Amino acid sequence: MSHREEPVGEEVAKRLARISGHAASLSRFWDEGRECEEMLTQISAVRGALEQVARVILEHHIEHCVGEAIEHGTRDEVVRDLKKALSRIL
Repeated sequence: MSHREEPVGEEVAKRLARISGHAASLSRFWDEGRECEEMLTQISAVRGALEQVARVILEHHIEHCVGEAIEHGTRDEVVRDLKKALSRIL
């Protein structure tokens, strides 16, 4: 089963759409010559939304991918996989 077909897939899709909307707002704000404070608020919203979606995806990765590796792999493989995932978002 694809990750997108699992319940977490809908949540991630919604969050990504929200991020896309915030990013589009940033571009529009820039073109409109909006105040820096408004731009920074939008940047903060994008960062927050990215952090939230990263958390959801990491939790899914730990529950499913790392869980599966525990069942079928070695301790070293599991630790390496988790470290690699963490290094991508931290």
